[in-house]
This record gives sequence, C-alpha cells and structure tokens, in this order.
Amino acid sequence: MKLKKISNNISIVHNNGDIVTTEYIPVSHEFADQLYVRSMKMSKGQLVKGAIHNDSHVWFLMTGKVSIKNNNKIVIHEAPCYTISKAGSQRYIYAHENSIFINVHKNPSNTQDIKKIEQELVSLTQEQYEQKNK
Repeated sequence: MKLKKISNNISIVHNNGDIVTTEYIPVSHEFADQLYVRSMKMSKGQLVKGAIHNDSHVWFLMTGKVSIKNNNKIVIHEAPCYTISKAGSQRYIYAHENSIFINVHKNPSNTQDIKKIEQELVSLTQEQYEQKNK
C-alpha cells in the first residue's frame, strides 16, 4: 500500500490490488454463503485508486459523500445509496466526508482466503483483465 500526500487535506492511496486492512484506510471482510462483503472506511480528503474489477458487483455508500471517477465520468454520491459496478471498471474515489463504502462480490467457492479472492476479483492492468476475461 503506497500513500502519497498531495496536500494537507488530500492523500492518494493506490492499493495495487491488495485487499488488506491498512492504517490509512481500514478495510473489513465479511462472508455469507457464496458472498464476500468488503467494507472500507475513508476519511474526509482521501482519494483511492482501485484495481480493475473482473466481474460486475453491487456497492453501497452507507455514510458520507464521495465523488467517483469511472470511465472519465465523475459522479457525486451521497449516502445512503447503491449502484452496480460493471466488469472492467476501475474507480477513483474521493471522500468529501468521512464515508463507509461497501462492495458485495460473488464468492462461489466460499473461500475466506483474501489473497485468493483478490486474484479472482481484480486485475492490476488492462492486459491482465483481458487475459482473465477471454
């Protein structure tokens, strides 16, 4: 996890595809039958660049306000809300307020091995995404 400070109010965290709890952006993991739920707590002023998602999934903004850039379009979301993230998307998320962001992914093998889930759910490059989705 790399943190780059842009100003006193804005930090960029690039997760390099790692789905882990960090001191910068706390992440928690929950599991239900064939589902993986990932909760991320963002502080006001943080900007996250996510990995490329291999599959469509649902995400929820439980608290706060964020701007999300996806495919050169920026949309502001205020909690509570949810939407569908399409396969191949890579989001940049900026927190205008302290926010809780939840992703719900399929987990057909019911694994609780975060590294294995990460390998199935995300790609780090467009080339890797295209290879996984042939």
